[in-house]
Amino acid sequence: MALSGYRIVWVFVLFDLPVGTKKERKAATRFRHALLDLGFAMTQFSVYLKFCAGKEQAEALARQVEGSMAPSGKVHLVQITDKQYENIVSGGLTPHCGEPHRPAKLGAESPGERHYDRH
Repeated sequence: MALSGYRIVWVFVLFDLPVGTKKERKAATRFRHALLDLGFAMTQFSVYLKFCAGKEQAEALARQVEGSMAPSGKVHLVQITDKQYENIVSGGLTPHCGEPHRPAKLGAESPGERHYDRH
């Protein structure tokens, strides 16, 4: 089956974890490393992103993330379709900084994706 922009799901993990003590810092680092081990790309310091071939894969991934969560802090998982992802407007000091790898059939950048630079 061909990849569809309506079927592909992007999973965002957004988190705010305490790092006031050595134990909290270790737990936060373990969580970030677990996200990287699961194939997530860091797009901002506390925002990680990964695409999945479908809703079932995204749900399985969400269960893995939940199993890796630190004992305290806030963690949010957000799922959007690739078509929704195309409408994201990104801004920053450098273009495409931290952009995750997209499936080859969808191209490196979708036509609707807009990136803005600050000069």
